[in-house]
Amino acid sequence: MAITFRQLEAFIAVAETSNFTRASARLRMAQPMVSGLVRELETELGFRLFDRTTRKVQLTGAATEFLNDARRLSRDMESALRRARDVGARRRGQIKVGAPPLLAAALLPKAIRAFAQSSPGVAVSVVDRSLAAVQELLTSGDIDLAVGTFRRNEAGIVRLPLVSYLFALLCHADHPLAAIARPRWGDLAGVPLIALRRGNGIREQIEQGYAAAGLDAQPAFELDQLTTIFAMVEAGFGITVLPLYALSALPTQSLVARALVDPNVTREIDVAHREDRSLSPAANEFVRLLRLNAADLQSPRG
Repeated sequence: MAITFRQLEAFIAVAETSNFTRASARLRMAQPMVSGLVRELETELGFRLFDRTTRKVQLTGAATEFLNDARRLSRDMESALRRARDVGARRRGQIKVGAPPLLAAALLPKAIRAFAQSSPGVAVSVVDRSLAAVQELLTSGDIDLAVGTFRRNEAGIVRLPLVSYLFALLCHADHPLAAIARPRWGDLAGVPLIALRRGNGIREQIEQGYAAAGLDAQPAFELDQLTTIFAMVEAGFGITVLPLYALSALPTQSLVARALVDPNVTREIDVAHREDRSLSPAANEFVRLLRLNAADLQSPRG
């Protein structure tokens, strides 16, 4: 057995009231229960705590020395329980979230703002790095949640489906393709493409969409940074293809997004955590808010 919080409570109450009846009233317990807790504590400690007579209850010498330690242990337990309840009620704690920069900009700000209202005592920190770096941080335990497109057989990782986005044509508002409400991949034939370099999961899916439409994805420009791609599209050098959420992270109003169909190419976004770590109440609430805000980005702009 081990010393319990209730045993300490019973001992301290009897010591401070010098009476089992008054201690029972203070603790709102039946007197036999208080007596039983004191006996259990005596058995655990190996010495008597009280000398009992018909008229009074008096601490033994050993119990007098133990009383201050018991009070300190009781205070520490109460503080620990209070902190634990605060964590459970989302009044305190911390969540570390990782996501690739585009996803971080598109999905996280609104979710964090909503989370701050529902869980004001919990701090959220964000890491916006490449998907590979985010996965590494998740595996090492340096972040609690990771948002992105993950392999379906990732060992040790639990994936929670977040949302599925169609790929979309992004072009200048005065581009001819902007007038087509539901453009097909085949409509991109002969139009200069500005794309991410190979080695990126988004680029691979773009090539799949072009191939399904019988087209060869040969970009006019291959770039590393999305900000540069957007600037090139805005300047009229061509169009780009990205998941629908991409435009939500841009301040410009001169670009429009049109969901591409025939075929429907989607990008699955998950929120992931380590399999050996259960989500805290705060993390579960953050995932719920992520889902709500992610769904808001499924409509094209423009």
